Amino acid sequence: MLHHVVLMKFKPGVADGQVEALERALDDLPNRIIQIQTYEFGRDVLHSERSWDFALISGFANLPALQTYQQHPDHQAVVARLREICEQIVCVDFESKPLPINERDPVPGL
Repeated sequence: MLHHVVLMKFKPGVADGQVEALERALDDLPNRIIQIQTYEFGRDVLHSERSWDFALISGFANLPALQTYQQHPDHQAVVARLREICEQIVCVDFESKPLPINERDPVPGL
């Protein structure tokens, strides 16, 4: 699976309503873009010095699926909204392999 991780720092003064609108827009993307296989996002809860304000983690079958998502008009509309409210956005895309079955089994006695 190809994981797409995005971290966002909001501009000073971004209103809670703007973040809620972003959450609604993000929540609707999996209904509109079939290439999305996994999708999670949320606000930071620790608020430490090194914390970012918001994160998105999504999963795709492969690089072409991610590229289709990135070019999709509904995704581009969300990106435009992000550019309005974020002072910084960083991203990483990485591949993972499923764990072998014996490594997914629960530890005996726990």
